[in-house]
Amino acid sequence: MAKIKPSKGSPYARILGVGGYRPVRVVPNEVILETIDSSDEWIRSRSGIETRHWANDEETVAAMSVEASGKAIADAGITAAQIGAVIVSTVSHFKQTPAVATEIADKLGTDKAAAFDISAGCAGFGYGLTLAKGMIVEGSAEYVLVIGVERLSDLTDLEDRATAFLFGDGAGAVVVGPATEPAIGPTVWGSEGDKSETIKQTVPWTDYRDGEAAKFPAITQEGQAVFRWAVFEMAKVAKEALDAAGITAEELDVFIPHQANERIIDSMVKTLKLPESVTVARDVRTTGNTSAASIPLAMERLLATGEAKSGDTALVIGFGAGLVYAATVVTLP
Repeated sequence: MAKIKPSKGSPYARILGVGGYRPVRVVPNEVILETIDSSDEWIRSRSGIETRHWANDEETVAAMSVEASGKAIADAGITAAQIGAVIVSTVSHFKQTPAVATEIADKLGTDKAAAFDISAGCAGFGYGLTLAKGMIVEGSAEYVLVIGVERLSDLTDLEDRATAFLFGDGAGAVVVGPATEPAIGPTVWGSEGDKSETIKQTVPWTDYRDGEAAKFPAITQEGQAVFRWAVFEMAKVAKEALDAAGITAEELDVFIPHQANERIIDSMVKTLKLPESVTVARDVRTTGNTSAASIPLAMERLLATGEAKSGDTALVIGFGAGLVYAATVVTLP
């Protein structure tokens, strides 16, 4: 019986570079208030959101991804030709096939990199990061590009008072490559499909196609149910990720949760008993909820502003539609 040769991957993987792209148009709460009965004070107090970015016609999912990825590749100090795989997490690429990852891989100038999309909502970046780590350790790629990108303005019902103010557009990307010591911890991830109705698309595309739905599909959610789940259950998952990495809250430098809602972030910080020395990402204030893009965008901003620095130990956790979640501890690039 023939034996398969063992893989020749790296023993460990790490994030080597990060890049982000935010659309040019900045949308303040005043614009949202043109279509819903609310107030700037209510939006800020409920979500922490002051502004968000909305893409124009040229700022497509692919175009934003290419911009963010180019920065990440340059930050990592490699070339696009060295990228062995491109993983894109998105729920707002409206072509069922082909995967937008293939277009991005080609536009970046990769050498026929493996390329595919995943749909894991706001946890998508964590899912992609875990897959990238596995590829590098297994040996199927030396460098992997992980992209979180959304044009959620296309899936926003501007007359829905519960969600109209939440969503923004943008792309965040990281390059994951080989490492000589652990720099991406074990991932604590999972799903709770019995709660899938709490965040969902209003109607299937086929209902809109067949004229059974008058309005274009949008994202809707049961706000209170999602809030309770995120606050109580995701704090437990975050603690599990710290334990899995052998890190205590006191040893943490940075906390980068999914940028869904500042009240959720504050509650998680309190439940985890994070010391004041831990830098907490609050990109939600000016970027809104960008789903799969929110963690890499927040990471990129913290590093760019100097609030976090290379080598810092960060806890990242994403959670959202599915309901799905993924948390891990990483060393920042």
